[in-house]
Amino acid sequence: MNCSGRKRKGLEWILAAVAGAFLLSSCGPLIQATKPRHEPVSRERNTVPHGFVSDEYIVVRLQKAETSADLALRFLGDRGRAWIIEEANRNVPFEKDQLIVIPLTEDKGGLTPQGYQVVPILCYHRFAEKCSASLCTPAALFEAQMRYLKENGYRVISLSEFHDFVSYRRSIPRKSVAITFDDGYRSVYDIAYPILKKYGFTATLFVYTDFIGNAKSAMTWEQLRQMKADGFEIGSHSLSHCDLTRKKAGESDQAFLERVREELLMSKQIIDQKLGQNTAYVAFPYGTYDPAVLALSQEVGYKLGFLVTQGGNPFFSDPLTIKRDQILMKDMESFVARLKTFYEIPLR
Repeated sequence: MNCSGRKRKGLEWILAAVAGAFLLSSCGPLIQATKPRHEPVSRERNTVPHGFVSDEYIVVRLQKAETSADLALRFLGDRGRAWIIEEANRNVPFEKDQLIVIPLTEDKGGLTPQGYQVVPILCYHRFAEKCSASLCTPAALFEAQMRYLKENGYRVISLSEFHDFVSYRRSIPRKSVAITFDDGYRSVYDIAYPILKKYGFTATLFVYTDFIGNAKSAMTWEQLRQMKADGFEIGSHSLSHCDLTRKKAGESDQAFLERVREELLMSKQIIDQKLGQNTAYVAFPYGTYDPAVLALSQEVGYKLGFLVTQGGNPFFSDPLTIKRDQILMKDMESFVARLKTFYEIPLR
């Protein structure tokens, strides 16, 4: 699909969402959320031991102290959906005799009469104790930023979860944010990785394969394997980090397209072989792309493509032109300004 086709598709999504909001606002819930695949714990429609169940929610009285993850596994079939229970029971202790509400429906697009949910995706490069270069983030500042996310109720989601959101398959937490690192600098492993683990966060690393293991400042494949084992995701940043939209001097159109295809395909194949995965995400070097780059990315098997353009991403985003905010300013104010998770626009 070419660029104009992608833009039309995106516009159709927006118009459909807005039209749906107007249509449904007068006759019931804004979105008819789909029922989850699991069944309620009891087959009796309106009863559950120590609680109540309907098509939309369960109310259960805890017989002992339990975690939201325990309840998510028992009632929703997935510990990773604990956030749904937590957001429905804010400031409620999960202790014996406490009533807990467990929603059984999902708003997969984050659409309300006031606007719609967007996901900011943060982009970092390298780290040091002290920095002067724009692409370098001081360690203390990065820790302060991660602490801010934790203390202010943001939830760091994986790109797999984000992919489900933009594919309109599953809902995500209201204050979702994703974290990415470009290139594959060793300082990500040495500095950012321990800080992220401290706060219980993961991230995605976009690496260009000519760099990994071939420079003192680069990560090794073994370090990438270790991070992957800890829940981090690895995506492609091409083979050599070249601008995929620029021809070399004297290069024919055919040779240029073959080189771009090699940059996209071989990097994916190397990562797949080294890490035992099917690499589905690519970050375009310098954030540049054109219709040929998008078509080739889709052809070789990428599901999501990432830019370095400011702004959040709603569920109707084009999956191959996802925005990311580069965190370049060395202050908290500009960081906080990047964390907008809801776009206000009256839909009534």
